[in-house]
Amino acid sequence: MTTFKHLTSADNPQFKQLKKLAGSARERRKAGQTLLDGVHLLHALADAGGMPQLLVVREGAQNSAEIVQCLARFPQVPVLMFAPALFDAITPVETPTGVLALLNIAAPTQRDYQCAVLLENIQDPGNLGSIIRTAAAAGCDAVFLSTGCAEAWSPKALRAGMGAHFTIAIHEGQDLTAAAQRFTRVIATRLDATHSLYDIDLTGPTAFIFGNEGAGLSPELSACATQQVIIPMPGQVESLNVAAAAAVCLFERVRQMTAAAQA
Repeated sequence: MTTFKHLTSADNPQFKQLKKLAGSARERRKAGQTLLDGVHLLHALADAGGMPQLLVVREGAQNSAEIVQCLARFPQVPVLMFAPALFDAITPVETPTGVLALLNIAAPTQRDYQCAVLLENIQDPGNLGSIIRTAAAAGCDAVFLSTGCAEAWSPKALRAGMGAHFTIAIHEGQDLTAAAQRFTRVIATRLDATHSLYDIDLTGPTAFIFGNEGAGLSPELSACATQQVIIPMPGQVESLNVAAAAAVCLFERVRQMTAAAQA
């Protein structure tokens, strides 16, 4: 049976630190830690072999079957029980499931990658999390983020990623020009490109670069592309959301890789 340390005071140092992490990207970066909210993210962490530093349960939720099952996956991790007002002050969601975790953000190891996504100044954390989720689902090895990107490990990006953060290397604060030089094939999407995405070979080591939601790619990063392509859009729409564009490109590579393996 899980043993809980019960906290009811907002003056508790552990509560104060968790509240700082919940509300400040600067504090998360300084500490190298973030908060995971909910049973789904914790199960995803366990499935990936990860381990939180601390678990926090909302008083009244400790007997929930799904939370009991979740806590059982981390028998060695200390558990705090927060009074409802304290828990609600640090949870990043409006309708929490009743369990949070403190996670150390591990620095990814540098290695050769077969497929990566390079993201320049993506501002919306929901878009960012969705792209990370798509990249992981498509079998990519890594995501490289420019210094102007939203925070990859923010609560909103984590929720949008649905656990994908734990299965892919995430490099933040990167010089994307240098990152692009690690690949012999670098693909950029442009509305004025003359080649279709569907007409080029994507089966080898490949990096895809995507730019800011409004401004697109900078000229400097666009110049790093070995191939600029357009995603055919027969409908009466000017462009795709960056997360949708990433999904189209990445799964065209999956289609080509699958076809090549079956040939």
